[in-house]
Amino acid sequence: MEADQGAARRQVSDVVAERIERLIVDGVLKVGQPLPSERRLCEKLGISRSALREGLKVLRGRGIIETAQGRDSRVAKLSGERDASPLMHLFNSQPRTLYDLLEVRGLLEGESARLAALRGTEADFVLLTRRYEEMLAAHAQEQPVDPREHARLDHAFHLAICEASHNPVLVHTLQSLTDLMLSTVFASVNNLYHRPAQKRQIDRQHSRLYHAVIERLPEQAQRAARDHIHSIRDNLQEIEQEEQRLVRATMRLEGWA
Repeated sequence: MEADQGAARRQVSDVVAERIERLIVDGVLKVGQPLPSERRLCEKLGISRSALREGLKVLRGRGIIETAQGRDSRVAKLSGERDASPLMHLFNSQPRTLYDLLEVRGLLEGESARLAALRGTEADFVLLTRRYEEMLAAHAQEQPVDPREHARLDHAFHLAICEASHNPVLVHTLQSLTDLMLSTVFASVNNLYHRPAQKRQIDRQHSRLYHAVIERLPEQAQRAARDHIHSIRDNLQEIEQEEQRLVRATMRLEGWA
């Protein structure tokens, strides 16, 4: 009898754990985000508190949920920080990586924009519109905004498009590259936003991308995303070449050559 009860309890805990895992995979619960209260989770999932606690215990054992002393339970960082950090350090230390990552962004974000235009729900588009308007509001401020805040808002806009693709693997792939992604966004913000022509170009590209997605134009959305990333790459390369020409000319002027 006790063995049967233990098996039933394990079965319920696994079912609850799988339902919460699905929320994480679907991006409803995000990495680092505190879980809703027990009461709210029980209401949403239609389960008892004891079943919820058993399910969370399973997830903690799998390393998917973490609970620090004196803090709420959160979705754990799933990418394996210990293994990823040396790789991230190597990538961040190599200037060439910026252009390699822009290539990857062009591929992944082009496809995520296409899928978002095909699969996005009205709720997705409400969130995307919110991110887009937050980005525009920051651009319109008279006082200069910290470039890192611009980068964060820019990245949040692109991530909202990816989430609207409803491809969990694509979403988690981009989220696992967040630190590197932010480095490319920061590079574009820091080098291009203070140049009026380039900033206007980026604003137009964001507008084309946003409208193609919410108007459900998949091919145009894919092209807009790729054109945007390729344009950033070309502009950054041009700035880099300008700086190299300036260095060479200065060295000749000072008699180095």
